[in-house]
Formats: sequence, structure tokens, C-alpha cells
Amino acid sequence: MGITTGLARSTRLMLAGRLQEATAEIQRSLGAASPMGSGPMSSGPMAGRFTPGSMSGAFTPGSFGAGRFGAGFPSGTFPGGSGFGGAGFGGTTTAGTGSTAPGSVTRGSANGLAYRLYVPTRPQSPAPLLVALHGGTQDADTFATSTGLDEVAEREGVVVVYPEQSRSANAMGYWNWFRPGDQVRDAGEPGQIAAVVREVSAAHEVDRDRVGVVGFSAGAAMAAVLAAVYPDVFCGAGVHSGLPYRAATDVGSAFAAMKSPPATVADAGPVPLCVIHGDADPTVAPANADAVVRSGLLARTGAREERTTGQVEGGRSWTRRRWSEDGGRVVVESWTVHGMTHDWSGGRAGASYADPTGPDASSLLVEFLGMRRS
Repeated sequence: MGITTGLARSTRLMLAGRLQEATAEIQRSLGAASPMGSGPMSSGPMAGRFTPGSMSGAFTPGSFGAGRFGAGFPSGTFPGGSGFGGAGFGGTTTAGTGSTAPGSVTRGSANGLAYRLYVPTRPQSPAPLLVALHGGTQDADTFATSTGLDEVAEREGVVVVYPEQSRSANAMGYWNWFRPGDQVRDAGEPGQIAAVVREVSAAHEVDRDRVGVVGFSAGAAMAAVLAAVYPDVFCGAGVHSGLPYRAATDVGSAFAAMKSPPATVADAGPVPLCVIHGDADPTVAPANADAVVRSGLLARTGAREERTTGQVEGGRSWTRRRWSEDGGRVVVESWTVHGMTHDWSGGRAGASYADPTGPDASSLLVEFLGMRRS
């Protein structure tokens, strides 16, 4: 049985709630036809991790919904088509937001993509805008809870928008970062997210020179895509436990890249990148962090590297590497969190895919993007 047939069958089993059978089907399919090599992930960095619900922010074969396999991935599978537009804002709400910050949370949609918007009580004028992309099996609220980004935004006066993947586009909520149609400007999911940025920017006093994007795992891979295809929109990108731009073109190459990124990477473009990854990540191999760094340095051969080490008090040790151009501008920054698995560094204890013992990624990213309150 080929991987396409097997993954389609696993999808149907998962949607029917038969999770153990779906897991077994996934493992059989990968053992028979996976580009990652022989065996059903019984050894190596992915061993024991490939179970339904265990790969937040990373792509799983059961995440695409019935009918998405067969002869490739059809275009137009996301709601709302391409181009720009919007359906306006929803009402203000404080229930079920996962936020302890005192600012306002509103809901809206643009070009068929829903979003959650946090506006601090005292935004900067004009305010930086941070686009935060959740991981798979998460939604906007769980990602806000996991990262604590609302609280950082409240402190620094930053507006944060959390686009939310449609379950009709991906049954488990993963951004489709690996599909060619979702790796280009003004089309697919990048076009939808750009529409969200335009709508929020038009409705609020946003500093257009300080619009950044960050994401976790699949959301991080999509953040790398957005930085590459919209260098005129984003001032920087945070790639947390993710993969480089154009690391894959289909399901099989996505799995292969998660285990071992391609030796040749695509140019990530001119947008500065901040890369954060745990060196014990069994879901998205830590080698992907190095690949993201390489993609960001392809056109910057003269950048100088600086290395710093440290440790969170009572928590994890880390290594930070920075590459700067003449004049001191940091173009790529990389944080390796030692001993951390597939989690958001410094996230809330007990939250979805969060490691509270690592350095505070949310604060680090806001600082890297030049969004701190002066």
C-alpha cells in the first residue's frame, strides 16, 4: 500500500475517532513508503512521538481531512479564494480567550480567515503589529495562552493578531506550509494572512514599519514563508521550532524535511530572522534551525557571528548566535535551548506545548523585532 492511500485511510480513521487504528495506519504507511527511510519511526529523533495530538505545530498525515489525497493537493482548498478583502470585526469578548491581560480581545475575519485580535490598554502610537501563527492542533486562544504573548503585548503596547487556520483547509489546524500554492505571494494561505494584516492595519493606528510575524512549528514554517514572499510587509520574523522556506513541496518531502532538512535551502530574502529551537526536539529535528539560519544568510556572506551562552535561573541553559552586518544591524539570530523538546520556550506552565523553564521566547521575539516600548 502506498503512502498516499495509507495516509488517506488514516485520515478517515482519525475523523471517525478511531485514533489508535489511525496511528497504526500512519506507522504502516511510513514504514512502507516514507521518504525518511525504512521502519515506522521506531528509532531516531521521531521515535515514540508520532501519535494523534502529539505534534502541535508540526504537520501530521492525518491532518488534511478526507479527500485531500489522491493526485496531489488541489488548489483553492482554503476558504475565501485568493486576493484581499474582509468581513470586518466581531464583537469584543473576554470569555474563553486564555488571556490574563486587561486589554481587549476581538474576533474578525479577512478573506475567509478568522483571527483573534488583542489590543493593549495603552498601545504605542503608532503601535507595532505582531502576527502570531499557532501550531497544529492549537487555535488562536490556546496559542495565546501557551505563549503569554498577550501579557507581553500589554506591557510593551503592541497589537497582536492571531490568524486561525480553518479546519476546512486542514482538519487538525495545521498551516499548509509545504504546498507550492501556499508558498507564494497574494495567493493561498499567505494571501489570506496578508489580508488579515491589511484589515487590522486599516482599522488601527499601526506602525507599518514595525509589522512582524512569529510562529510555532507549522506556524513557524509559515512565518518563514511570509517573510520570504512579503519582505515589504514584515520587518522581521520569528521561527520557533520550524522549518526553512520551501523546505518541502508535498506530504512526503514535508516528513523528510521534519526529520532532516534539505541540504540546499532557498534564499529567505532580506527580512531579519530570529530562530528558536530546542536541541532535544523529536518532532522537528534541530537541524532545521541551522537550515533556517543558512537560508537567512545566503545573501549575507559578510555577516559576522557572535556567540553567547547563558542559563535561565533555575531553568534551561541556552546558546545564542547573532550575525550582524556592517553597522551592527542583526540580520539573523539563533537561540538553541538545551534539553528542550517541541515546546514554546518560556511558555506558561501546563499550557499546550510550552516549556516554562526556557528563556522567554515571547519577550525575546518582541525585542528582536524592535517592538519594545521606548
